[in-house]
Amino acid sequence: MINEKHLEFIQSNISRMNQCSFHMKGWAITIVSALLAVFASTINECSVGNKMFIFIAIAPTCLFWVLDALYLSKERKFIGLYNDVVSDMRFIKEYEIDIKYYAGWKYSIFKAIISPSEIILYGSIILGLILFGVLY
Repeated sequence: MINEKHLEFIQSNISRMNQCSFHMKGWAITIVSALLAVFASTINECSVGNKMFIFIAIAPTCLFWVLDALYLSKERKFIGLYNDVVSDMRFIKEYEIDIKYYAGWKYSIFKAIISPSEIILYGSIILGLILFGVLY
């Protein structure tokens, strides 16, 4: 028999990981935008601006990419746990929320880093920063 309260606890963890992932994306865009604004403030008649701010923006983007992938991989582990509880797996104790059983490539942070949604967002930000810094 499926314990609905157990499923609610797992679902709240899934929602929290998803919300953290969403916040990482928002913070990445905010920090990059702020550094681009600082770059724009260094532009005057005599110089084209300090490109250092453009290239510095790559570091927090990479950091947020890894943090976002961490939350995404944990979310996938909780989804695996949820699916196992729904399918009434016997090795999961009632009210147990332990994701140690979920390892391997399917749940790894590296798979999350190269997932299409992550590559499209963070890859395009990094590529755009590099191109902007080189071509400007």
